[in-house]
Amino acid sequence: MRPVRTFAATAAVLVAFNVARGVGLFGDHADLAALGLLVVLALVAVVGRVDAETLGLERRHLGSGLRWGLVVLALVAAVVAVAALVPATSGVLDDDRAQVPYDHMLWEVGFGILVATVLPEELAFRGLLLGTGMRAWGPWRGALASSALFGLWHISPTLNTMADNAALDGLSSSTPGRVLVVLGNVAVTFVAGLVFSWLRIRSKSLLAPIVAHLSTNGVAFVAAWLVRR
Repeated sequence: MRPVRTFAATAAVLVAFNVARGVGLFGDHADLAALGLLVVLALVAVVGRVDAETLGLERRHLGSGLRWGLVVLALVAAVVAVAALVPATSGVLDDDRAQVPYDHMLWEVGFGILVATVLPEELAFRGLLLGTGMRAWGPWRGALASSALFGLWHISPTLNTMADNAALDGLSSSTPGRVLVVLGNVAVTFVAGLVFSWLRIRSKSLLAPIVAHLSTNGVAFVAAWLVRR
């Protein structure tokens, strides 16, 4: 395995996908395209001869990963519940994307969030990038590099979805406001990337950030769905 080369190959795949997504190449099939991304990332791991330990997929650490992930799930659920109940913060959860029927909500959490978002992103950022980055430069340099890319990864989707959130409606109507929202989201997702990286390093399992990532996205979406009821 050549970690720097595999890191660069993974980053190149993500850049190409993000550009294609940003220009609307996938149209209404972004979720299916994400499945394709997952397959390509798996091929990068195979071609790069990335072992299970580097990816965080060793079976002996799955229990540790699940325990750490469930701790984050409990914390996220508590924070989101408080945010939903407090009038000053409940507006953040008022998102037009959550105005869907019950079965669509379940599909979005199970497929749109878990399969089409969490799995490819975690394989990419906390699996391939963090794993090979740690091999090449050590744990925290690897975490900084993968988390910086994770933050930049969210520029395109932020631009495409900021208008759907009622709390951001005023900011998204002007160019300076949009820039502020994008920079803020890049900063937040960079910090989230560091937290997910720490979970992966601490538990030695990719399962920990997978569960944590599903918690942050899924719990927030379900809470937004409840707020819209």
